[in-house]
Amino acid sequence: MQAVYAPRDTPRRKLQREIIERMRWYVVQSEHVAHAFARRHGLHPTDMAALIAVMDAEAGGAPLTAGALAARLRLSSAATTAVVDRLERAGHLTRDRSRTDRRRVELRYAEPAMALAAAFFRPLGERTDHIMAGFDEAELAVVLRFVDAMAHTVEAYRGDLEQ
Repeated sequence: MQAVYAPRDTPRRKLQREIIERMRWYVVQSEHVAHAFARRHGLHPTDMAALIAVMDAEAGGAPLTAGALAARLRLSSAATTAVVDRLERAGHLTRDRSRTDRRRVELRYAEPAMALAAAFFRPLGERTDHIMAGFDEAELAVVLRFVDAMAHTVEAYRGDLEQ
């Protein structure tokens, strides 16, 4: 059966379809791994999404506030407060005053959570490092550009659906 978005089965269309299928498979497999981590540590899937958002923002040098986390996860402020409270009680997050603006409260990934995540995800990280070693920098740059564009497209479509 031919997909609606591939009217002719040209070599390019076939390759595009295979890429989309592999990306969906990757997403599903990644979600299974994330859910396994969440189950082992008593986390709700939304808690995992929040932890990842906080970790990524902090690694990028721009820690999130609760409001920014709410916007990123598209949660109400009450739901975000509940998530942050749960994660703080469990020792996964801390609320810290900004180093540059003491009025601003930033969410930080707590050391115990980092240790749990490192222990759990280290074997996967080693495997992905091995895969990436097979690509030169120019190839990795193309992959990054592609994945980034695809992620932005899905995010924009998600926004359209929520209007």
